[in-house]
Amino acid sequence: MDRSPDLSVVIVNWNVRELLRRCLASVAGSDGLSVTGLDTLRYSTGEGLEPLRYSTDEGWTAEVVVVDNASTDGSAAMLAEDYPWVRVVANPDNRGFTRANNQGLALSRGRYLLLLNPDTELAPDALSQMLRYGERQPQVGIIGPQLRYGDGSLQSSRRRFPTLVTFFLESTVLQRWWPRNRVLTRYYALDLPDDAVSQVDWVVGACMLVRRAVLDQIGDFDEGFFMYSEELDLCRRAVDAGWQVVWLPAALVTHYEGKSSEQAVAARHIRFHSSRVRYVRKYHGRLAAALVRSFLLLTFVYQWLEEGAKWLAGFLLPSQRDRQAMRRGRMAAYAQVLRSGLRPTPVDPSRPA
Repeated sequence: MDRSPDLSVVIVNWNVRELLRRCLASVAGSDGLSVTGLDTLRYSTGEGLEPLRYSTDEGWTAEVVVVDNASTDGSAAMLAEDYPWVRVVANPDNRGFTRANNQGLALSRGRYLLLLNPDTELAPDALSQMLRYGERQPQVGIIGPQLRYGDGSLQSSRRRFPTLVTFFLESTVLQRWWPRNRVLTRYYALDLPDDAVSQVDWVVGACMLVRRAVLDQIGDFDEGFFMYSEELDLCRRAVDAGWQVVWLPAALVTHYEGKSSEQAVAARHIRFHSSRVRYVRKYHGRLAAALVRSFLLLTFVYQWLEEGAKWLAGFLLPSQRDRQAMRRGRMAAYAQVLRSGLRPTPVDPSRPA
């Protein structure tokens, strides 16, 4: 009889082949994890073939699903050659981070689900730390690890739910002018210690362990969020359903942030802010969403004018001339944002609410 694994690892990839390679190697090297097919396979480190390292002392079993959003960097060929034990879904086009995650979740069988970005690397004991905690705390539905940047510094990855005011401050020009304020201190949970387990409202979705029972109860990701804010929405629905969300600092994950989205800067701005407008509309209503959208568009008008002034200054100040190409690029990106209107995908009542 085929036994379902304890853990399903779901990764959505778009044109980050080498980071994906390293991510999968870190999954394969996790302590206490037996991944389907690893006992007879070897993987490429880039400097030759090395045996896969894993331990079965704790008996955790796992499967790995990678959903590739039409990468053009050879990701699919790399997976076929170096990681034949990974189940691959090759989309013919970029279906978005959220929809692709749902594709992977539909194929998964584990009682725990690890939603993992390809630009991450797990510490050897990160998975065992999260799985052990989940087994001891059945009321906890979602666990986020401690995220660190590539240079080892701490990455903020735990949050309280945003208030309406948060959307006028966070990731806008106002945050640049007023970085230290009570609204964002609360939102980023900066009052909580960095070395203790914390119950929070939501965790950043770069690495997120979700109990299967949570999705059975509340449904999968809301595909109205192409990317960004989808984990915020999922955690909010989980908390509303009575589950706890926990940040677990003992589980360490390195996150090379934004390596996919930085390939398309204008699209990143559009998707990030339109998703936030959609979240506001979903939880605060149409009027609030219209106010937030109008404010955000005004901030991009300001940024376009600011970059335009700096671009013009380059003709007068020789020290600024080497930055004119950068200024033009930013102006073009901001113009694309303004043309988009930051119109969110309409809330579909048939999707998870």
